[in-house]
Amino acid sequence: MKLIKSILVSGLAIFTLSFTSCKDWLDVNVDPENPTLDAAEYQLELAHCQFYTNSATQFAAWRTGMAMGDWTRYANGGNYWHVSYWNLVEGQVTTPYQWFFVGAGATLKDMYAKAMAAENWHYAGAAQLLLAYGFMLMTDLYGEMPYEDALSANALPVYATGKTIYLGCFERIDEAIELLQKSIDPSLPSLAVGDTWNNGDVQKWVKLAYLLKARWANKLNKKAAGSYKEGKYDVATIKECLEKAMKSNADNTIVDHTDDNSSTHDRLGWDEPVDYSPLYSVCGMNAGYMVTKALYDNLTNFDGLGVEDPRADHIIPWARSRKTAATPAEIKWNENGTWRRSLGVDMLSNINNEGGPLRASWSPEKHFYISSESAARLGDTVYVECTSESKGYAAKKDLLYRRGGVAYDASAESGSFYSRVSSPTYVGTYMEACFIKAEVLFNDGDKTGAFNAYKEGIKAAIELMNEKLKVWVAEDQTLNDCPSFTPMKQADIDNFLANGIGNASTLTLGRIMTQKKLALQFSVEIFNDMRRYDYNPDVFLGWGIAAYHYVSAAAMRAVPEGKLYRRWRQCSHEYNYNSKNLIAIGLEVPGADNSAKNWNTKDDAWTIPVWWDSDQQ
Repeated sequence: MKLIKSILVSGLAIFTLSFTSCKDWLDVNVDPENPTLDAAEYQLELAHCQFYTNSATQFAAWRTGMAMGDWTRYANGGNYWHVSYWNLVEGQVTTPYQWFFVGAGATLKDMYAKAMAAENWHYAGAAQLLLAYGFMLMTDLYGEMPYEDALSANALPVYATGKTIYLGCFERIDEAIELLQKSIDPSLPSLAVGDTWNNGDVQKWVKLAYLLKARWANKLNKKAAGSYKEGKYDVATIKECLEKAMKSNADNTIVDHTDDNSSTHDRLGWDEPVDYSPLYSVCGMNAGYMVTKALYDNLTNFDGLGVEDPRADHIIPWARSRKTAATPAEIKWNENGTWRRSLGVDMLSNINNEGGPLRASWSPEKHFYISSESAARLGDTVYVECTSESKGYAAKKDLLYRRGGVAYDASAESGSFYSRVSSPTYVGTYMEACFIKAEVLFNDGDKTGAFNAYKEGIKAAIELMNEKLKVWVAEDQTLNDCPSFTPMKQADIDNFLANGIGNASTLTLGRIMTQKKLALQFSVEIFNDMRRYDYNPDVFLGWGIAAYHYVSAAAMRAVPEGKLYRRWRQCSHEYNYNSKNLIAIGLEVPGADNSAKNWNTKDDAWTIPVWWDSDQQ
C-alpha cells in the first residue's frame, strides 16, 4: 500500500483543488508538472477526498453486493458472475483499497493537520469523519490493515488488528462530532466552500456522524454487552446516537450525481468524470447484470403477503417488447403492452449448471432472441439486463439503453434505479437510522416500537426513491412512458404500507433485515448485516448459496462446505510488497492458517471472520 502511495501521491493522487466550479474538483492550481500537498489549501481538499472516499465505498458495495444473492450476470460473464455464486476472485479486491488510500488517505491527513492549525474545527472534523469512514471500510472488507502506520513515511507499514482499527475509528468519530459542534471564527473558510455532500450544512455532518457511530456500534452484536469504547455491544449508545441522527429525509447525506461528462476526470487510471455515479461505472454502463429470483420475489410478494412493492417497477429492469403466444404469463407488462418487466434468475436452481442464463441479442426482425441451439436457453429472453445509457457522458438520446443502437427505439432497456448515470449515492439516511432502530428494539422485545420504526424506514425509502423519479421525468418527459421511471402513485404506496409489510404482531427480524436490504441496495452494510447474522435465511428472506457453488471446484475451494464468505483477501500489492507484515499479523488472527507461507493467500482465506464478526473480545 505505501509503495503504491509513494509512486502515485507524488504525481497523481494529491492535487490542489481549484473550486471555481464543481468541474474543477481535481484540477491543480500550482505547477501541473509538480503538484504538492504543501501548496494545497485545506478547504479545497475536501471535495477531492469526498469523491475518492465515496468511489471506494461504492465500488466495494457493488463487488460485495454481487455476492449477497440479489444480482447475478449472464453465464461466464466475468469476475462478477463468478462472485454471485461465491467463486471469489482476487480481481475484485484491489480498487476500493487504492481509491481510499491513494485517492483520499494522505490528503485527509494533510487536510486535518492544516485545518487544526488554522483552528477551522469544521474542516478538521470532516477530515476525521472521512478518515474513520474509510478505515472502517478497510476493516469491514479486509479485517486487518495498516492503521497507525498507514499514512506514515514507513514504506512497509505495520499491520493493526481489526479491534485496533475499530476502536481507532470510534475515537476519530467522537473527535469529529466534538469538532463539528464547535464554533469557528467567521473569517475562516466555511464548510460550504469545499463540501459536495452536505453543501456546508454542519448539522447534517453531525447527524451523519451519529448515524455512522450507531451503525458501527450495532455491528458489534456478537460481542458481550458493555461499552463500545471497549469493543463491546452497547445498546444504550446505539439508541442515544439514533436520537441525534437523521429525523427525516431532509437530514440525509446524499451525493446527487449528474449526467455530465465534465473535463475533470479521476486521476487513478480509470479516466472517468467525477460527476456521475460510481455504480454506473461498474454496473450501469456494462452488459448483462440481472436481478435474481430472490430479489424479484421480495419486491413482488414480500414474505408471501401478496402485495407488490411499488419500488419493484423501478429496481427490476424493463425492456420495450411485444407480446407473442409464447410470452410467459407471469411477465408483467405496462398498460398498452409495449414494455415488459424482467423475471428473476433462480440462483437456487440448476440454471447455471445448464449454461444459463444467456444474454439476449436483438435484431429488427427477431427483436430480443437467444442465439443458442439449446432449447432450454431460448427462454432466457425473460431476463432484462440493468444496462442504462447517458445523455451527458455518452451523448446518447436519453437514459434508455438501446440494444440495436440509437436508431432502434424498439430495443430500449430501462436500467435499474440505483445504477444509472445520475443515480444518487445514499451516504447516510433516515431510512437506515429507522432500520437500525427497528432491529435494536425488536431484539429488546419492543415489537410495537420496532414495527413503527420498520414501517417508517420503508416509507422513507419509498419517498426518497420517488423524489429522484420525479426529477428524471421532469428532466425528460418522454421517460414517463417507461414504467421504470414513472413516479409511484400515492395509492400504491399507501396500500403497500397498509397490507404488504405485516403488522406489529407478525413482525419478525427477517422482515426488518430483508426490508433494510431492499432499501440499502448496493451498500456495504448488506454484506456487514449478512455476516452479523451468519447469512441466516430466516433473517434474509429468500436467500441461499447459489446451487452452482457446489458444482464449481474453484468456488468450493474459496468457500468450502460448512463455511461462509466472511472477508476479502488482501490485494496483491500487500502480499507482493508488504508480505512480512501481512504474515506477522496472521499470528493474531483467529482462524488464520499460519502453517502456510502466507495465511492470507490460502484459497479459503475468504472465510476467516473479521474481528467484529466474531465473539473474540
